[in-house]
Amino acid sequence: MRFDVLTLFPELFAPFLTVGVTRRAFDQKMVDVQLTNPRDFAAGNYRRVDDRPFGGGPGMVMMAEPLSRAIESIRSLRIDSAPVVLFSPIGKRLDHAAVQRWSDSSGAILVCGRYEGLDQRFIDSYVDEQISLGDFVLSGGELAAMALLDAVARLQPGVLSDQDSHHYDSFNPALDGLLDCPHYTRPEEFNGQTVPAVLMSGHHAQIERWRRDQRLRLTALHRPDLLAIARAAGHLTPSDEAALRACK
Repeated sequence: MRFDVLTLFPELFAPFLTVGVTRRAFDQKMVDVQLTNPRDFAAGNYRRVDDRPFGGGPGMVMMAEPLSRAIESIRSLRIDSAPVVLFSPIGKRLDHAAVQRWSDSSGAILVCGRYEGLDQRFIDSYVDEQISLGDFVLSGGELAAMALLDAVARLQPGVLSDQDSHHYDSFNPALDGLLDCPHYTRPEEFNGQTVPAVLMSGHHAQIERWRRDQRLRLTALHRPDLLAIARAAGHLTPSDEAALRACK
C-alpha cells in the first residue's frame, strides 16, 4: 500500500519512519510513504502557500492552488485512484475499525493542514474523507498522519516480532473490543507489590479466565461504552456477567 503525505514539514517524518518496530513496514515498503511539500507547487519567488482570510480575522489560510497542484502531481504518479484524506476537527474520530480498514486498503493521500485551515474550495473539490484524533486541536496534521501510519504499519504481517501480538491489543475484535488486561514481568516483587499468584501458577485456563476478568473490569471502570457495545453484540458470556457482578 502507498500513502502520499502532503505536508509543509516533511522533515518531521524522517525519525518516525526510521526508528521503532514499525520501521520494518516502511523499510520493506509494506507501507510505502511518499512525502510531498505543497510549497514546491506554489507560484512566485517566495513559494507562498498561505494568505489572509477573506472577511478578516486572525491567522492565515492555506491557499487552494498549491494544494490542488500537489494533489494532481501525486495522482499522476499513482496507479490507483487513492482517496484524499484531510485531518480535521470535523472528521470522524479515528478508531480501531477505521485503522483496520486502512490497513486492508491500497493507501491514500493524506493532507496535513496548517495555520487556521485550508481554503474550503480545495476541501470541496478534492477531499473524500476527514479524520480527527479527538476533541482537541493540533498545530498541524502531521502528528495525526503519523498516528494513522503507525497504527496501520503495526498491523502488517511480519512487522511485530510476535505476529499474534496485535490481536491482544485494546479495542481489537479478538478481545471483543474490550480494553487489554494488566501485564507483569520480572522482578516478582516491586515496591512491596507482588505478581498475581494466578500468573505464576502455570494453569493456562485459569490465567486466561483471570485476564478476561481483568479486561472486563477495566473496561467497565474506564470505558463502559465499549462494554455496552460488547454486550449488545452478544459477546459476553454468563461467566463474563458473573465476573462483572463480582467487581461491583
